[in-house]
Amino acid sequence: MVAAFIAAVALGSCSSGPERSVAEGPPRVQDDICAIFAERPHWRDATVASAARWGAPVAVQMAIMWRESSFRAEARPPQRYAMGVVPTGRLSSAYGFSQAIDGTWDWYRRESGNRNGRRNNFEDAADFVGWYMAKTEETNGLDMWDAYSQYLAYHEGHTGYRRGSYRAKDWLQRAAGQVAYQARRYDEQLRVC
Repeated sequence: MVAAFIAAVALGSCSSGPERSVAEGPPRVQDDICAIFAERPHWRDATVASAARWGAPVAVQMAIMWRESSFRAEARPPQRYAMGVVPTGRLSSAYGFSQAIDGTWDWYRRESGNRNGRRNNFEDAADFVGWYMAKTEETNGLDMWDAYSQYLAYHEGHTGYRRGSYRAKDWLQRAAGQVAYQARRYDEQLRVC
């Protein structure tokens, strides 16, 4: 009887709702937000809820997550190796759809009230991105629709953005340009779907 109970609990924990974001994998088409939301209607719901709560445009949220993780729930920075074979850790603790690092994720969970939020859950990641964009607007005065600057602050942190650390990183400025382009594209697509 005890074994049956343990098996039932184990099976039940494997089928919980929030895990669906992990099991799904990235959407088949990533450059068309209408196709993404047709395939994943709960992603539309999550980004719209984040937009309503934090004021962060859906198109900008999605462009940031597109750039950060290619919509992969388990995304992580690459592993580093010593002498080409011995793993020595990752470049950062970034993880999940939003690529939030440990400390910033903990800050979000404390401030947002989403204490059980997980970075590999799309709904939580969308809420995080909206929250971070709202913090960026509050801290750095950046408009929510300024996807280029929002992404620079997202990547470098609020203090790094203020200090201009991105100015010495051409690759990051190009990435921010890609985010801005994708956000414009997603916004145009959203108007017709």
